[in-house]
Amino acid sequence: MQSDKPNLKRLDNVGIVVESLDAAVAFFVALGLRLEGRAMVEGEWAGRVTGLGTQRVEIAMMVTPDGHSRLELSRFLSPPVVADHRHAPVNALGYLRVMFAVADLDETLARLAPHGAQLVGEVMQYEESYRLCYIRGPEGILIGLAQETAFNDE
Repeated sequence: MQSDKPNLKRLDNVGIVVESLDAAVAFFVALGLRLEGRAMVEGEWAGRVTGLGTQRVEIAMMVTPDGHSRLELSRFLSPPVVADHRHAPVNALGYLRVMFAVADLDETLARLAPHGAQLVGEVMQYEESYRLCYIRGPEGILIGLAQETAFNDE
């Protein structure tokens, strides 16, 4: 008997494949995530999960300040990376970006600039709700940033 209640518990993590794990970790630490741990993932079991066969992957698990969301950064040692979507425009098919809520958008942009962050378009106000922008982080990774705004009717 199937239940009408969803079986989904949570979004566990989002994965991003990178060339430089150290640069990506430094960028996401500067953004405000915490490095939860680094590990090597390898062996037949891992290849059976991903469908890649024998693989060796160095991963770093990053966690948001509230502890509820994680970002898994992966650097494939084998098999070699077969495609590169890092510079795809925002209307490309497939996974494209991760959006983070920040307390102060301008301060966040200033803090990320030394780590290579580049504004994609402009910082824009969306209605009376958010200031938003897209940036390219290390290796061209597309990141969205959103600052909630509160406009008071005075």
